[in-house]
This record gives sequence, C-alpha cells and structure tokens, in this order.
Amino acid sequence: MTTAIDPSWLLPSEFADSDHPYVIAFARSVIGDATSDKEKARLLFLAVRERLRYDPYSFNTNRADYLASAILEKERTFCIPKAILLAAAARAVGIPARLGFADVKNHLASEKLLRTMGSDLFVFHGYTELWIDGKPVKATPAFNAALCKRFGVAPLEFDGVTDSLLQPFDNAGRKYMEYVTDRGVHLDLPFEGMLAAFEEAYKKADPIAASKTHDEAFH
Repeated sequence: MTTAIDPSWLLPSEFADSDHPYVIAFARSVIGDATSDKEKARLLFLAVRERLRYDPYSFNTNRADYLASAILEKERTFCIPKAILLAAAARAVGIPARLGFADVKNHLASEKLLRTMGSDLFVFHGYTELWIDGKPVKATPAFNAALCKRFGVAPLEFDGVTDSLLQPFDNAGRKYMEYVTDRGVHLDLPFEGMLAAFEEAYKKADPIAASKTHDEAFH
C-alpha cells in the first residue's frame, strides 16, 4: 500500500540544496542508467559513503559548510553533512528524502576518544530517510569502507528496502553502537538545534585533543 508523501520532501531546502548544479551533476553521474528508486538510492548511498572519508574532527560552526553543494567540495567530513548530501542527491533525482537525527553511544570508544569528546555519546548523529515504493527507509552513509576495515567493522550496505543503521556489533561480536535517543526527522538540518546539542553534550571535551585529526575517533 502506497503512502502519500508531503511534496516538500522533494523540494530543495537551505542545506539540502538539491537544485544546485553541483548536486544535480553529482546525482545524475552516480545513478547512470538506473531506473528504479531502489537502485538509484543504493548507488547514491554507496557514492556518499565512499566519496567522503569520515572525520568527526571536521565539525565546525560555519553554516555555509553544511550545504550539500559545499559538502561535495570536501574530502572528509562527519555523519551530518554526509546525510545532508544523500538527502539532497536523492531529491535531485526524484526520491523524497528527509534528515533524521539520533544520539548514539559508542561502547568501544578508546580512552583517547573519551578524553577528546568528554563523552562516549555521539549526539545528533545524522542519517537520511528515503521514501521508496511508498515507505520510509533509513540509510546511514557515515563510515567509509576503508575505515570500517581498519577497525574490524563490516561496512553498512543499503538495498533501498531495509534500514541501514549503525553497526550494533563489531566483527568480534562485541557491542558497538547503540541508539539511545531519537531526535526525529526533519525537512532540513535544524542548525541552531545541532549547535545547542553539541555545546551541551561536549562541555568536558578536550580542545587540544580535538584539534588533532586522527582515525581513533571512529573507535
């Protein structure tokens, strides 16, 4: 049974600027001759997952850096911009999309990560909600495959049918990522809300450690 969607989920927004030439060109080049929304979504997910290397230390408070068109010009970023890019690219090829946010706990966080962030909780983790064949499907393009391999976690795949959420266990069967708080889905990035959540959650963060970009942030 097909569910009606809000037309706004297909329209460009401030951050998911799906009408920008860069975003349109990216999306079209990725989907190629694909015709079904499932296949388009699968290809876009994979492209966003692999194009940008995951780096939480790329976080900044510059509003313009969160536009999908600007994200395309980066080499590394974190989950929220990657979710924005996937949503914008999906809209650019006719797939309704929104942004979802949740707080997740990293059960295998290193001491360095705990000291840097002052917490094992990743607040405002971003994912994309894609509407395919009349139903919402969640996709999380955050962690690129090379990084997953390095830290013993299977990379997330997406088939356009089943939710693709953060890995609950690593390859050794240890508890890894746990969804703690659902912050709901939004038409666009609630920028001020994101900043407020980060400020509240990371009051004990180590600014010196946070200034050093390193892959230990993933694990």
